[in-house]
Amino acid sequence: MTATDSSIKVLFVGESWIKHTIHMKGFDQFHSTEYEEGAGFFLSCLDDAGFDVSYVRGHEITLKFPRTAEEIDAYDVVIISDIGSNSFLLPDETFLRSEKSPNRLGLVADYVQRGGGLLMIGGYLSFTGIDGKGRFGMSPLAEPLPVTMLTHDDRIEMSEGAEVEVCDPNHPALGNTPAEWPHLLGYNKLIAKPDATVIARVGGDPMLVVGNYGSGRTAAFASDLAPHWAPQEFLDWPHYGELWKAILEWTAQAQVAPVLAVHASGA
Repeated sequence: MTATDSSIKVLFVGESWIKHTIHMKGFDQFHSTEYEEGAGFFLSCLDDAGFDVSYVRGHEITLKFPRTAEEIDAYDVVIISDIGSNSFLLPDETFLRSEKSPNRLGLVADYVQRGGGLLMIGGYLSFTGIDGKGRFGMSPLAEPLPVTMLTHDDRIEMSEGAEVEVCDPNHPALGNTPAEWPHLLGYNKLIAKPDATVIARVGGDPMLVVGNYGSGRTAAFASDLAPHWAPQEFLDWPHYGELWKAILEWTAQAQVAPVLAVHASGA
């Protein structure tokens, strides 16, 4: 779990879903099924930045998410985005066959304690989530994450647009990004822990929060990485990829290459 700027190994989990649709045409109806992924542009930005990314889709967690400390220690950062705690805590062997299995979220918490990085990105099944179904506040990740989660549906929908205030513009987790962000359309309402650092917020609510846990680092981004909460204006922002790169480098405790430090000083 020792990262350098050019070799950060990222385990990205979530941002995939299956839709079952009923089409009604007068007297008749038929069904269709679609599989979708929402992180394509985000992942392409990580690829362009030189990160080594492994993607575990929501339906692949039972088979592909690490089961041991040795497996998860191969990564510098774990990103969880819009996938609820049940997908980790109810693997097939336990839910279908009543067999014991490793607590994968406990595995993540221990990984951070040893020096790993954890980033949770907002969404309908992040943090507490829609109808409380994310349930991460009742999971082993409640302790390492730098935020306290609500005990009920935590979505704040802002169709009028949410203006982000960067309140710690010099924090290294922002890199060289400007203090003016595009608007967002919603987020998960979070409460920053007393020892955490709020880097950006919407009104009185944290938007980007970072903290330390044991030898590791954690970050919480309260909004989405793609529509609908992150509108096209956010994805088209010239600093979109740079922002995520900086957040991940900080979370991974990466050593930024000297050339970037020179560039940042204006040389």
